[in-house]
Amino acid sequence: MEKAIIGKKVGMTQIFDEAGKVIPVTVIQAGPCTVVQKKTEEKDGYTAVQLGFDEVPEKKLSKPEAGHSKKSGKCLRVLKEFKLDNAAELNVGDELTATVFVPGDRVDITGISKGHGYQGAVKRCGGHVQKNSHGGGPVHRHSGSMGSSTDPSRIFKGHNGAGQMGNEQVTVMNLDVVQVDEELGVIAVRGAVPGPRGGVVALKSSAKKLAVKHTAETAGRVNPQKQSARVNPQKASARNK
Repeated sequence: MEKAIIGKKVGMTQIFDEAGKVIPVTVIQAGPCTVVQKKTEEKDGYTAVQLGFDEVPEKKLSKPEAGHSKKSGKCLRVLKEFKLDNAAELNVGDELTATVFVPGDRVDITGISKGHGYQGAVKRCGGHVQKNSHGGGPVHRHSGSMGSSTDPSRIFKGHNGAGQMGNEQVTVMNLDVVQVDEELGVIAVRGAVPGPRGGVVALKSSAKKLAVKHTAETAGRVNPQKQSARVNPQKASARNK
Protein backbone atom coordinates (compact mmCIF):
# COMPACT_ATOMS: atom_id res chain seq x y z
CA MET A 1 0.00 0.00 0.00
CA GLU A 2 1.12 3.56 -0.62
CA LYS A 3 0.21 5.34 2.64
CA ALA A 4 -1.09 4.50 6.11
CA ILE A 5 -1.50 6.06 9.53
CA ILE A 6 -3.23 5.39 12.85
CA GLY A 7 -5.65 7.89 14.36
CA LYS A 8 -8.47 8.55 16.77
CA LYS A 9 -12.05 9.33 15.79
CA VAL A 10 -13.03 12.81 17.02
CA GLY A 11 -16.61 12.90 15.69
CA MET A 12 -18.75 13.97 12.76
CA THR A 13 -19.49 17.41 11.39
CA GLN A 14 -20.22 19.04 8.05
CA ILE A 15 -18.30 21.38 5.78
CA PHE A 16 -19.17 23.23 2.59
CA ASP A 17 -17.38 22.98 -0.73
CA GLU A 18 -16.75 25.80 -3.22
CA ALA A 19 -20.19 25.31 -4.77
CA GLY A 20 -21.89 25.66 -1.38
CA LYS A 21 -22.87 21.98 -1.15
CA VAL A 22 -22.75 20.42 2.31
CA ILE A 23 -20.39 17.46 2.84
CA PRO A 24 -20.85 15.20 5.91
CA VAL A 25 -17.37 14.36 7.22
CA THR A 26 -15.74 12.44 10.05
CA VAL A 27 -12.87 14.24 11.76
CA ILE A 28 -9.93 11.99 12.65
CA GLN A 29 -6.95 12.95 14.83
CA ALA A 30 -4.33 11.27 12.64
CA GLY A 31 -0.95 10.63 14.21
CA PRO A 32 1.68 11.44 15.03
CA CYS A 33 2.76 7.83 14.56
CA THR A 34 6.25 6.56 15.30
CA VAL A 35 7.99 3.65 13.59
CA VAL A 36 8.49 1.11 16.39
CA GLN A 37 9.77 -1.85 14.40
CA LYS A 38 10.99 -2.49 10.88
CA LYS A 39 10.45 -5.85 9.14
CA THR A 40 12.95 -6.78 6.43
CA GLU A 41 13.06 -9.39 3.68
CA GLU A 42 16.27 -10.92 5.05
CA LYS A 43 15.12 -11.33 8.65
CA ASP A 44 11.34 -11.68 8.45
CA GLY A 45 10.67 -12.72 4.86
CA TYR A 46 8.72 -9.58 3.98
CA THR A 47 9.05 -5.80 4.17
CA ALA A 48 6.81 -3.77 6.50
CA VAL A 49 6.85 -1.28 9.36
CA GLN A 50 5.11 -1.35 12.72
CA LEU A 51 3.64 2.02 13.67
CA GLY A 52 2.89 3.11 17.23
CA PHE A 53 0.23 5.60 18.30
CA ASP A 54 -1.09 7.22 21.49
CA GLU A 55 1.81 7.90 23.85
CA VAL A 56 1.06 6.93 27.48
CA PRO A 57 3.03 6.74 30.77
CA GLU A 58 5.21 3.66 31.08
CA LYS A 59 3.23 2.38 34.07
CA LYS A 60 0.19 1.89 31.82
CA LEU A 61 1.98 -0.74 29.73
CA SER A 62 3.18 -4.19 30.65
CA LYS A 63 6.96 -4.63 30.84
CA PRO A 64 7.19 -6.51 27.51
CA GLU A 65 5.06 -3.85 25.80
CA ALA A 66 7.07 -0.99 27.31
CA GLY A 67 10.39 -2.64 26.43
CA HIS A 68 9.34 -3.16 22.82
CA SER A 69 7.93 0.34 22.42
CA LYS A 70 10.92 2.06 24.06
CA LYS A 71 13.09 1.16 21.07
CA SER A 72 11.44 4.09 19.33
CA GLY A 73 12.04 6.40 22.30
CA LYS A 74 8.37 6.51 23.35
CA CYS A 75 5.81 4.40 25.22
CA LEU A 76 3.02 3.84 22.71
CA ARG A 77 -0.25 2.06 23.48
CA VAL A 78 -1.46 1.14 19.96
CA LEU A 79 0.70 -0.86 17.54
CA LYS A 80 -0.24 -1.77 13.97
CA GLU A 81 1.76 -3.15 11.09
CA PHE A 82 1.55 -1.89 7.50
CA LYS A 83 3.22 -3.14 4.31
CA LEU A 84 4.08 0.29 2.92
CA ASP A 85 5.71 0.77 -0.45
CA ASN A 86 8.41 2.93 1.13
CA ALA A 87 8.90 0.70 4.19
CA ALA A 88 12.54 0.11 3.27
CA GLU A 89 13.22 3.87 3.48
CA LEU A 90 11.77 4.28 7.00
CA ASN A 91 13.75 3.66 10.18
CA VAL A 92 12.85 3.07 13.81
CA GLY A 93 12.03 6.40 15.44
CA ASP A 94 10.77 8.09 12.26
CA GLU A 95 7.50 9.97 12.66
CA LEU A 96 4.49 10.07 10.34
CA THR A 97 1.91 12.84 10.54
CA ALA A 98 -1.48 13.61 8.97
CA THR A 99 0.25 15.17 5.97
CA VAL A 100 0.97 11.72 4.49
CA PHE A 101 -2.52 12.08 2.99
CA VAL A 102 -3.71 14.93 0.78
CA PRO A 103 -7.24 16.01 -0.23
CA GLY A 104 -8.53 13.79 -2.99
CA ASP A 105 -6.92 10.58 -1.71
CA ARG A 106 -9.10 7.49 -1.34
CA VAL A 107 -8.73 5.56 1.92
CA ASP A 108 -9.96 2.39 3.64
CA ILE A 109 -10.66 2.94 7.35
CA THR A 110 -10.68 0.09 9.88
CA GLY A 111 -12.07 0.38 13.40
CA ILE A 112 -13.97 -1.50 16.10
CA SER A 113 -17.72 -0.93 15.77
CA LYS A 114 -19.85 0.22 18.68
CA GLY A 115 -20.77 -2.61 21.04
CA HIS A 116 -24.50 -3.12 21.65
CA GLY A 117 -24.26 -6.13 23.98
CA TYR A 118 -26.50 -9.19 23.65
CA GLN A 119 -29.40 -8.36 21.33
CA GLY A 120 -32.34 -10.26 19.92
CA ALA A 121 -33.03 -11.37 16.37
CA VAL A 122 -35.16 -8.31 15.56
CA LYS A 123 -32.58 -5.64 16.38
CA ARG A 124 -29.50 -7.68 15.45
CA CYS A 125 -30.66 -9.22 12.17
CA GLY A 126 -33.74 -7.20 11.22
CA GLY A 127 -36.13 -10.06 11.97
CA HIS A 128 -39.90 -9.86 11.55
CA VAL A 129 -42.04 -8.83 14.54
CA GLN A 130 -45.23 -10.82 15.09
CA LYS A 131 -48.52 -8.97 15.32
CA ASN A 132 -49.28 -7.49 18.73
CA SER A 133 -52.88 -8.64 18.91
CA HIS A 134 -55.02 -11.78 18.65
CA GLY A 135 -52.96 -14.37 20.41
CA GLY A 136 -49.42 -13.22 19.75
CA GLY A 137 -48.43 -14.38 23.21
CA PRO A 138 -45.10 -13.52 24.83
CA VAL A 139 -43.13 -14.28 21.65
CA HIS A 140 -43.59 -11.13 19.57
CA ARG A 141 -39.84 -10.61 19.09
CA HIS A 142 -38.69 -14.24 19.18
CA SER A 143 -36.91 -15.73 16.17
CA GLY A 144 -39.53 -18.48 15.71
CA SER A 145 -39.06 -21.66 13.70
CA MET A 146 -35.78 -22.11 11.88
CA GLY A 147 -37.22 -24.70 9.45
CA SER A 148 -34.76 -27.47 10.27
CA SER A 149 -36.22 -31.00 10.06
CA THR A 150 -34.87 -34.57 10.33
CA ASP A 151 -32.16 -33.69 7.87
CA PRO A 152 -29.89 -31.97 8.92
CA SER A 153 -31.48 -32.06 12.43
CA ARG A 154 -29.59 -28.95 13.47
CA ILE A 155 -29.17 -25.27 12.74
CA PHE A 156 -26.13 -24.30 10.70
CA LYS A 157 -23.67 -21.92 12.28
CA GLY A 158 -24.11 -18.28 11.32
CA HIS A 159 -27.90 -18.43 11.09
CA ASN A 160 -29.74 -15.21 11.96
CA GLY A 161 -30.60 -15.08 15.64
CA ALA A 162 -29.88 -13.49 18.99
CA GLY A 163 -26.30 -12.89 20.11
CA GLN A 164 -23.51 -10.39 20.59
CA MET A 165 -24.05 -7.29 18.44
CA GLY A 166 -21.27 -4.96 17.39
CA ASN A 167 -17.83 -4.71 18.99
CA GLU A 168 -16.15 -6.23 15.95
CA GLN A 169 -13.64 -5.08 13.37
CA VAL A 170 -15.25 -3.22 10.48
CA THR A 171 -13.60 -1.71 7.40
CA VAL A 172 -15.27 1.02 5.35
CA MET A 173 -13.72 1.22 1.91
CA ASN A 174 -13.03 3.92 -0.64
CA LEU A 175 -13.75 7.10 1.36
CA ASP A 176 -12.64 10.54 0.14
CA VAL A 177 -10.13 12.65 2.05
CA VAL A 178 -11.79 16.07 1.98
CA GLN A 179 -9.43 18.18 4.10
CA VAL A 180 -6.09 17.81 5.88
CA ASP A 181 -5.10 20.26 8.63
CA GLU A 182 -1.35 20.12 9.17
CA GLU A 183 -1.41 22.44 12.21
CA LEU A 184 -4.06 20.50 14.12
CA GLY A 185 -3.02 17.13 12.73
CA VAL A 186 -6.54 16.15 11.67
CA ILE A 187 -8.03 14.58 8.56
CA ALA A 188 -11.64 15.12 7.44
CA VAL A 189 -13.03 12.10 5.58
CA ARG A 190 -16.31 12.08 3.70
CA GLY A 191 -18.93 9.83 5.33
CA ALA A 192 -19.14 7.73 8.47
CA VAL A 193 -16.37 5.76 10.15
CA PRO A 194 -16.89 2.69 12.40
CA GLY A 195 -16.55 3.03 16.16
CA PRO A 196 -17.44 5.49 18.91
CA ARG A 197 -15.91 8.92 19.47
CA GLY A 198 -12.39 8.39 20.76
CA GLY A 199 -12.08 4.99 19.08
CA VAL A 200 -8.82 4.04 17.39
CA VAL A 201 -8.96 3.73 13.60
CA ALA A 202 -6.42 2.81 10.94
CA LEU A 203 -6.30 4.68 7.63
CA LYS A 204 -4.63 3.18 4.58
CA SER A 205 -4.69 3.74 0.85
CA SER A 206 -7.80 2.23 -0.70
CA ALA A 207 -7.52 -1.25 -2.16
CA LYS A 208 -10.14 -0.29 -4.75
CA LYS A 209 -8.94 1.46 -7.86
CA LEU A 210 -11.30 3.80 -9.67
CA ALA A 211 -11.66 2.93 -13.32
CA VAL A 212 -10.80 5.93 -15.48
CA LYS A 213 -13.18 6.26 -18.38
CA HIS A 214 -11.31 7.09 -21.56
CA THR A 215 -13.60 9.26 -23.65
CA ALA A 216 -12.81 8.51 -27.29
CA GLU A 217 -13.80 10.75 -30.12
CA THR A 218 -17.33 9.41 -30.46
CA ALA A 219 -19.14 12.67 -31.11
CA GLY A 220 -20.28 11.56 -34.56
CA ARG A 221 -21.03 7.93 -33.68
CA VAL A 222 -24.59 6.78 -33.00
CA ASN A 223 -25.60 3.50 -31.38
CA PRO A 224 -28.59 2.21 -33.38
CA GLN A 225 -29.62 -0.04 -30.48
CA LYS A 226 -30.39 2.94 -28.24
CA GLN A 227 -33.93 4.26 -28.11
CA SER A 228 -32.66 7.80 -28.57
CA ALA A 229 -30.99 6.83 -31.85
CA ARG A 230 -34.05 5.25 -33.44
CA VAL A 231 -35.82 7.51 -35.90
CA ASN A 232 -39.40 7.13 -37.09
CA PRO A 233 -39.41 7.99 -40.82
CA GLN A 234 -43.15 8.76 -40.66
CA LYS A 235 -42.54 11.77 -38.42
CA ALA A 236 -42.20 15.19 -40.00
CA SER A 237 -39.19 15.94 -37.81
CA ALA A 238 -37.38 12.94 -39.34
CA ARG A 239 -38.27 13.87 -42.94
CA ASN A 240 -36.89 17.38 -42.51
CA LYS A 241 -33.45 16.14 -41.54
